[in-house]
Order: sequence, then structure tokens, then C-alpha cells
Amino acid sequence: MSLRMALLGVLSAYGSASGYDLTKGFERSVAHAWQAGHSQIYPELAKMTADGLVTVEAEGARGRKIYSITPEGRAELRAWLIGHDPTGPARSEIALQAFLLPLLDPGEALAVLERLKTYAERKLAELEALWAAKHASPVPEGTSGVRFGDLALDLGIRHTRTTLQWVNDAMAQLERRA
Repeated sequence: MSLRMALLGVLSAYGSASGYDLTKGFERSVAHAWQAGHSQIYPELAKMTADGLVTVEAEGARGRKIYSITPEGRAELRAWLIGHDPTGPARSEIALQAFLLPLLDPGEALAVLERLKTYAERKLAELEALWAAKHASPVPEGTSGVRFGDLALDLGIRHTRTTLQWVNDAMAQLERRA
């Protein structure tokens, strides 16, 4: 369901787009919050078309279709945003590795944590650079008065900073016990 909402959101925010354009747009923006590739996006667009949430407004060479959100799609997106509580646990490889870390000897566990720290530092630098680039030029605000994607980007930055703090704390704990 979240892929559907992400696609409706991107079409709503940026306007009509082809499946290829949506995939590229995902890579540049939504992928920091929800990842999807061609193999997921194209079938979902077909389902959304069948459900009346998007319409094909033009077809071009080699079957390229330009999709736009319908009033029904906007209504479904709005209803989901206003009334949907997130379901199920978030999937996180970092959390899974943290859960399984006690299976390793302390030296191996510290090496894993060092690798996670390097990853989180790189990810934080990437997100902060994205924030700086995004705010270097004027971008229209959404109807809420906030730029599209800013709140999710801020959440990602804060989450990554928290992950870094956790890694440092976990390393200190393992070093004290070693």
C-alpha cells in the first residue's frame, strides 16, 4: 500500500510523469523513505490505472505512458495521509544486525559496529548535503507551508544521527566488557 501512496504523492506534488520519470524521481527523493524499482513501479501503475487512481493521459513511442493522478487518487492519498496509522514493524538491516550481534565474539562484533558507523557517517553526510543543496535554491512550498520532502529528509537526518549515537554507545559497551 505504501508504494501506491508514494506514487500518488509524487504525481500529486510534481505532476504528470512516465513510469521511467517516476522511477528516476523516486531515486532522487522518495527512495530515502521508501525504496522501489522499475519492477515494482510499473505493475503498481497498471493496478492504479485499473483502480481509477491514475489515468494515462498520453502514450508515446515504445509504449511510453504519461500518468496523471485522478480526483479519486487525490482523495485516496488524502484519506491515507489523514487516517492511516503505520502498520507492522519497520524493516531495518541495522536493527537485525544489532539483534544478532551477540552471536559474534567481541572482536567481530566491534568490527561490525565499526562498519555500521562508517555507513551511518556516510549516510549522514549524504543527507546533510542533500538538505544543503535543496535549500540553496528557492523551491515552492506545499500547501502546508513546508517544502515537499523536507519533513522526511529531517526525519532521515535525525534517525541517522541517533543510529550513530547508538553505534558509539554499543562500541563503548562492548569495549568495557572485552
